[in-house]
Amino acid sequence: MPPKTVDAPPTKSEPSPPPKPTVAAAPASESGLPDMVALRVNLHRHLLDQINLAILDSMKEDNVLDELRPMVREYAKTHNIPLNTKELDQLTKDLADEMLGLGPIEPLLKDDSIADILIVGPNTVFIERGGMLSRTNVRFKDERHLLRIINKIVSAIGRRIDESSPLVDARLADGSRVNVAIRPIAIDGPQVSIRKFSKRPILLEGLVQRGALPAGMSKVLAAAVEGKVSMVVSGGTGSGKTTMLNALSGFIPQEERLVTIEDAAELQLQQPHVVRLETRPPSLEGRHEINQRDLVRNALRMRPDRIIIGEVRGGEAFDMLQAMNTGHEGSMTTIHANNPRDALSRMEQMVGMAGMPMSQMSIRSQIASAIHMIVQLSRLRDGTRRVTAISELTGLEGDVVQLQDIMKFQRTGVKDDGTIIGEFRATGIRPRFLADLASMGLVIDSKVFDPTQRL
Repeated sequence: MPPKTVDAPPTKSEPSPPPKPTVAAAPASESGLPDMVALRVNLHRHLLDQINLAILDSMKEDNVLDELRPMVREYAKTHNIPLNTKELDQLTKDLADEMLGLGPIEPLLKDDSIADILIVGPNTVFIERGGMLSRTNVRFKDERHLLRIINKIVSAIGRRIDESSPLVDARLADGSRVNVAIRPIAIDGPQVSIRKFSKRPILLEGLVQRGALPAGMSKVLAAAVEGKVSMVVSGGTGSGKTTMLNALSGFIPQEERLVTIEDAAELQLQQPHVVRLETRPPSLEGRHEINQRDLVRNALRMRPDRIIIGEVRGGEAFDMLQAMNTGHEGSMTTIHANNPRDALSRMEQMVGMAGMPMSQMSIRSQIASAIHMIVQLSRLRDGTRRVTAISELTGLEGDVVQLQDIMKFQRTGVKDDGTIIGEFRATGIRPRFLADLASMGLVIDSKVFDPTQRL
């Protein structure tokens, strides 16, 4: 029979020690490793109260990293986050981007080989490199994180975005163009499109080296710009219209006064006397909007030698034609169209949007007398961008605007890797404005217009 157990006499209980403070666990991914995106965002919020952002903004990047590194190390130690030296350095760099830059997409903005950044909600980011789209592993923590970055972009230029105004055109500090759409019109979350621009303006010679056009074609365009031939750069989305406009503007004489008009300033003119005007969206009350047409009318009072409009989309086309017909020859703009004939049709429709009591014949007469040349650009299936045609307007015949091609890009085949093969050829037609250029001392070699020779 087992012995009885005797209970120990009760003793005076001692107070239990205070509980140890709990340490927040590091956010983890499905693999059990730290979720670096969530960690970066949480760390950023934690340090906002401890750091003077105004001072950091004035420091060099290396000094900012030196300032943040010990704070990141202390945070990781306190929160039991296992990080090696490489991960610590990367987290510190990401944190600097989060605080002073645009967070996860900052490395993409610094990569000069990337032309477009396309954000499709917080978990999907595409880039365009070499004319081809590819998906990246860049992502945001959540929709709130992405919206914070979006507000950082639009507030920098005094614009706003919210449910009542869910669309906005903006620009980055380097001139890169940004378009944003958020809920409720963007069903799957915020959509951001960033069209990057080179930190160094691309010259026409650079486009020749890239194969966008041949040297002979570039000589014709350069002489036309210098000789005040009014022109329209036409092409589809992403075909390089703004890049071409920037390159052509390099041949405008330095002594001329230029006025540029854009929805979001992105032109990079190198002349010393440039007046840059930008549209303004309506206020919360729907008032004080300034559109491109208002700016074109105002530009006529600013004594410009040339007016350059980033892109015509509506009634401002009428005012632009008036400017070209009243002493502002050599003005330029871009337009969305698939070929030169379509560009004329779109121009005609946009003049009609101005609401002026003009007949179709009058509109076409205005177009024929104002515009002298159309430069057509295309982005081909292999991602390359080419000048596919240079066309001259020669006037009206009956009620039809006459258009003749001076030079064209002709496709001849496709390589096994999908690269499009083709050649640039002159049509044999000599443009009518050659005589005017010659009177200014701008002589173009006649061999450029020989159809038997490759340009």
